[in-house]
Amino acid sequence: MSPTTASKPALPGMPSLNRRSLLTSSAYGVGGMALASLLSQDGYASGVGDLTTPGSQAPSPSRQPHFTPRAKNVIFLFMGGGPSQLDLFDPKPEMQRLHGQPVPESFLQSLADSVIKGGASVMASPRKFTRYGESGMEFSDFLPHLGTCADDLCMVRSMFTTTSNHDPGQMLFQCGTTQFGHPCMGSWVTWGLGSESQNLPGFVVLLSNSGKGLDSGSAAWSSGFLPSNYRGVTFRGQGSPILHLDSPPGVDSKLQRSRLDALRDLNSRRSAVTGDPEIESRIAAYELAYRMQIAAPELVDLSSETASTLDAYGLNQETTRGFGTNCLLARRMVERGVRFVQLYHTTWDDHSELNKNLSINTRMTDQPAAALIKDLKQRGLLEDTLVIWAGEFGRTPMYEVRRGPGTDPERAGRDHHPFGFTVLLSGGGIRSGQIVGSTDELGYHAAEDPIHVHDLQATILHCLGLDHSRLTFRHQGRDFRLTDVAGHVQQKLLA
Repeated sequence: MSPTTASKPALPGMPSLNRRSLLTSSAYGVGGMALASLLSQDGYASGVGDLTTPGSQAPSPSRQPHFTPRAKNVIFLFMGGGPSQLDLFDPKPEMQRLHGQPVPESFLQSLADSVIKGGASVMASPRKFTRYGESGMEFSDFLPHLGTCADDLCMVRSMFTTTSNHDPGQMLFQCGTTQFGHPCMGSWVTWGLGSESQNLPGFVVLLSNSGKGLDSGSAAWSSGFLPSNYRGVTFRGQGSPILHLDSPPGVDSKLQRSRLDALRDLNSRRSAVTGDPEIESRIAAYELAYRMQIAAPELVDLSSETASTLDAYGLNQETTRGFGTNCLLARRMVERGVRFVQLYHTTWDDHSELNKNLSINTRMTDQPAAALIKDLKQRGLLEDTLVIWAGEFGRTPMYEVRRGPGTDPERAGRDHHPFGFTVLLSGGGIRSGQIVGSTDELGYHAAEDPIHVHDLQATILHCLGLDHSRLTFRHQGRDFRLTDVAGHVQQKLLA
């Protein structure tokens, strides 16, 4: 049918109808169907709450979880690159006996893995481990500060994942899939629960030591197919918290408000025509930015903190200042109602010079991470705040193959290792002072109580009062969730 024919009235007295006018006139109906579909998602149908009224200046109200939560907030300390669990958390005396010897045949037969083919040799850790607290939890001499938090930590030594490359490994840990374009954990949580803060984003991202940067980049804090206002907002620890947030010279608050009102009216009119939900996200972003012009500078102004607090976080030392500032900001954010705070510290990808690089990264992060846990506990916030310390995978129990067993010990490194590694959890419904799971005598396989990344994600959501199997979003004809089609809540981790 030609365009000319299609535009003719079908019956006398009826207006012409072409493709453009059809889409325009049906926008309300399509928008209504989209809204109904969104409201029918399990997260809302089960009582999570109402969406923001279109055109409203107010942020989304706090929504109700599926069941009574143990945690209200999350602080996720993500160590991009894969920290070596064997040199930090998981001592293996048997490796000392086998040091420098080829990996036993039993390992080669049990798992076909190119990493250990070609005569890879066992690399025992030179670190000294000490037991801490009543729990007797072991930490290496690189982590003396976190060791003092042993009785407030749950150490999971049997984590495993299904990919051994950085980009997909980070995406799986953060987004539940190795594919780009999916929402990350912070986006899922804030979409499901909303935020208690009206003047700060519900999901904030802080970066440190990012000379190389996170391999997966901003995809790790993307909202994917969820509305864009659930994307992580990156903050800076000094100067203007968010670039381009400040008004230009000559623009006062009154003028800024009138401009935003005009933009909101124009966007609302366009939204009524198109039904595009992203326009509502844009309106919300403008309004939040306006409120943040006052709230954000106050947040990063640390002059109200005591000298002892600044010293505990390491802000008086060059080595610890960057990560310490982010940890202190994370505490201040959860105090102000921010739902999910994501800290990224890179990079722990130590293919060579393992001891040198581990020493650098642990000196940057050990003291601030411990200070964060102690500060949250002292202020009564740890009970409601779930703190996570993790990387996308661990490191091999042998020399990296391409380096060879004869490599100078000071230059030796470890390769990527997805089959057994360690994460730490604290607060927010987690049973502290315990070690869950174990690896075999070489630290190769998760031997007891193996916990997959999807299991950990399901457990994190459970602590927040969310059923991971019900927190779904329909996209392109199917329901998606953070844990894909897998994941089991790990009761052993829970208080």
